[in-house]
Formats: sequence, structure tokens, C-alpha cells
Amino acid sequence: MYCAHCCSRSVAWLVMLIVASSAWADGKDWLELTPADQPLAAWEAPSKEWVLAESVGLDPDNARKLAFKPGKSILVNGDKGRTKDLITKQKFADLEVHVEFLIPKGSNSGVKLMGLYEIQIVDSFHAKELTGNSCGGIYPRAEDQPKYHHIDKGTAPKVNACKPAGEWQTLDIVFQAPRFGDDGKKTANARFVKVLLNDKLIHENAEVEFPTGAAWKVKKEAATGPLLLQADHGPVAFRNVRLRPSMAKKD
Repeated sequence: MYCAHCCSRSVAWLVMLIVASSAWADGKDWLELTPADQPLAAWEAPSKEWVLAESVGLDPDNARKLAFKPGKSILVNGDKGRTKDLITKQKFADLEVHVEFLIPKGSNSGVKLMGLYEIQIVDSFHAKELTGNSCGGIYPRAEDQPKYHHIDKGTAPKVNACKPAGEWQTLDIVFQAPRFGDDGKKTANARFVKVLLNDKLIHENAEVEFPTGAAWKVKKEAATGPLLLQADHGPVAFRNVRLRPSMAKKD
């Protein structure tokens, strides 16, 4: 049966994807979050454990750790490989985000839009069965009690685009924030309009009904929120982190 409402929504999302792709191509108006002159200035009270590096790779004595040469252009979450997450001072709604990351074997990190909706970063190069807990997945919902556990599978990436541990990888994200009416009630869920991992399409128009992880139960959704880079789950390095308000059409 023909549905005018569904058809119009489909056309709107198609337009959104085309515009978002064009926005990536022009390369303008990006807000650099890790510039070489002040790589931690954009982040709220960053831990002193963050270190700046010129180059990063696997520790030759332990592939589960990172080795790095001091410098200015790369952020590394310390010698211990665990520290306080990076959270932007600014809050945003619809966004395009570019993140480059490197993890050692077995490590775990993530990029959280609005601090609530996570694209998972994890060493899953050899994974054959993909879930939201695979690299590039939209992380599952979880509960903390009686111990931390997933309550769904999240949204798996379309393909396993993960590179081996120790290699630089890229995430490119077009994200639409949830919408709220004048009464404060949510009128539309958040969406990952388009996500590329290492230049391969892994999500397209993926709706996110709830915040991911345990946040779905304890944190309230809002019209704006910060970008969060997870740093408390294992060694990780970041570089060339940038964002800009999405050029996708607003509701």
C-alpha cells in the first residue's frame, strides 16, 4: 500500500545523504579539536595523564600497549592506557565528525555523539560475526547490575572494515540529533545518517531509539550535547579530530 508519509520521509533522507556527502567533499568550515598548537584546549578539564606524541605504534615488548615518541600532533591516553574521557566544552546538535584513532591488540574505546550515542572502537579485525560491540558498531544498551551486561546486540556495522591493531583508522560520521517539541517531549529519535569506517560504508540512516550502553537508563536525552572520546577502557591514540554542524536539512 502506498504511504505518502513514508515516501516523503524516504525522499527527505535521500536528500540528507546527498547533502551530507557534498559537505564532506568541500572540506570547509571544520572545527579542529586537536590542533597542534593547542590540542587539548577544546576539551573540558582534560586529565594530566594525556600525553602528546609525534608518532605512535604497538609496543614491541607488549602488543597490548602503545609506544610513542613525544611530539605535538597526536593525543595518547597516558602510559597506563586508561584515563578520563575527553568531552568537548561545546555542545552540538546535528554534526559531521572525523576521527582518526589507533589501538593496540584487545583494546577498547569509542566515539559518543552528544555524549550518549556510541560508535564502538575495539580490536575486532578477525571478527566473523558482527554486532554493535564490533568496531564501528552502534554500541548495545547495557545494565550495570548485578554486573555490567548487554541487553541487546546494538546495530552491527554492515561490513567488518576494521584494520589490524597498531594501524591508524578513520571514522567519518554524519549524525542527526533527536528532536523535541515545545513541550519537551521527544518527537524524533537520533540517527546515524551515514558512518564510514576506513572509507567503507558501515551505517546508513540508522535510528537510535535510546542512548547506548548503560546511559539509556540513567541519562536524559537532550537537543544538544558534547562529543566524547572514550579513554578509560584501554590504550588509544587520536589525531585529526574535527567536526562541524551538519549541512543536512533540519526538520
